[in-house]
Amino acid sequence: MNISVLALDGVFDTGLATVLDVFGTANELAGMLAAPPSRFATTIVGVSETVRTAQGLQVPITAIGREPTPDWLVIPALGEKMPDPLRGALQRGDVAEAVAALRATASAGTRIGAACIGTFVLAESGLLDGRPSTTTWWLAPMFRQRYPRVLLDAGRMLVNDGQFVTAGAALGHIDLALLVIRQTSPELAALTAKYLIVDSRPLQSAYAISDHLAHSNPLVERFERWARDHLANGFNLDEAASTLGASKRTLSRRVNDVLGKTPLSYFQDLRVEHAVHLLKTTSDSVEQIAAKVGYGDGVTLRNLLRRRLRKGVREIRAVD
Repeated sequence: MNISVLALDGVFDTGLATVLDVFGTANELAGMLAAPPSRFATTIVGVSETVRTAQGLQVPITAIGREPTPDWLVIPALGEKMPDPLRGALQRGDVAEAVAALRATASAGTRIGAACIGTFVLAESGLLDGRPSTTTWWLAPMFRQRYPRVLLDAGRMLVNDGQFVTAGAALGHIDLALLVIRQTSPELAALTAKYLIVDSRPLQSAYAISDHLAHSNPLVERFERWARDHLANGFNLDEAASTLGASKRTLSRRVNDVLGKTPLSYFQDLRVEHAVHLLKTTSDSVEQIAAKVGYGDGVTLRNLLRRRLRKGVREIRAVD
């Protein structure tokens, strides 16, 4: 299988190296299988003769489009991890050239995968419009605002949508590479994951810091504080909007833009988050904790926790 790995100036060293190392490890382990698949031939491609990684390492490049049409093109992250530097990077000429090349590559039928901040490069091409996708969790508000036509589910670690695959933050590069291997040989993917000691990570929401996301917008930050103060009292959108000095429509729009959910859904998430914290850190019964987070009885809280668990199981199956 031929795999092109797109490297642009300032590429995230860990992302580039991880993708190459996972495929290299799979090649080394393939001989242990009774029916080994063909080797994964990787080529680092780009729009210039060489690039420098975020850590200043120089990498030789094959011009994208000059190599044989690959089966897969993988886009590692850029090194810019915060919104303002990333906005500047996305305006660079080499990114514009790469975006045009991605469209041509996609039209030739090549499957394209992007991980972490590499998902922004793929989204710039418009190829993700109307498609379910994920991205690195802490840049989800920026992603939603910049690419409103993409169906973003930032809680997922991996979204496989046929020709296009997107992966979440940082070590989502591993998940993406393993998915590519799994398409050829599930046995080899499982073996490679064991040798690399990689656990299944269907969700990145477990690692997301909700405070970080909420604090990216002043109104949403104030809403979060209001919500945490009212967990035991129940949700009232009119009261929240009035207290925060905003219309219900404005509050709902801002919360959705930043967090990708309604104010009520976020309020319920905070309830469950606080309930789980109390279950881990106190000796209170489920009934006592349910009362503290605004539920009339422990049955409701138990059902919510079970639904969250079942959702996680479904995400695992969806990735496969």
